[in-house]
Amino acid sequence: MEHRIAVIGIIVENYDSVEKLNGLLHDYAEYIVGRMGIPYKARHVNIISVAVDAPQDVISAMAGKIGMLEGISAKAAYSGKVFEE
Repeated sequence: MEHRIAVIGIIVENYDSVEKLNGLLHDYAEYIVGRMGIPYKARHVNIISVAVDAPQDVISAMAGKIGMLEGISAKAAYSGKVFEE
């Protein structure tokens, strides 16, 4: 199966959706390489980057599900390399 490396950038504007976001990240934990969160208090948002190593359809599904949460935006940036698993 082909895997890609990607970073999913997440902006959290609605803190009520954080529990659902953490649940989704837990569901995809096997693909997550690392995660960094930055609370930007001056603008009342959180900025999260999640590095993943997964099949492209899994990455797309993950970013799509996260982006459907109320008050949360997500976009994925993919590496050009494809890895065979």
